[in-house]
Amino acid sequence: MNEFPNNNKEYDLEERTTRFSENIIEFAKNIKRDDINKNIIVQLTRAATSIGANYHEANASSSRKDFKNKIYISKKEANETKYWLRLLVKYHPEYKEQIRKFWKEAHELHLIFQKITNTMSGGNKSLED
Repeated sequence: MNEFPNNNKEYDLEERTTRFSENIIEFAKNIKRDDINKNIIVQLTRAATSIGANYHEANASSSRKDFKNKIYISKKEANETKYWLRLLVKYHPEYKEQIRKFWKEAHELHLIFQKITNTMSGGNKSLED
């Protein structure tokens, strides 16, 4: 698994969200699936990869409103990722340390996107223009 190094690429949010997606996919590939965890793994992968996909779309947006909407979705997906990670660690405590690192990164991404939405709204959490 690629870690989340403290170098200049950490501040490249497109790179950081892409790396997070890649790491989640690699992690998910190595978990033995069964009837109970299958949906958790699929939902985790969808939410985690959606963070970066929406951020990339935000950067290519055609309007401020579209940008803000995609950032908000990235924030929600980061929060949802934390939820699925929490469920997965209950079912697979043997992955606790690895999942903790993913949870921390998802939390940091959530905070970054929250800051962006707050800044765009003049400190107000509302997404109104």
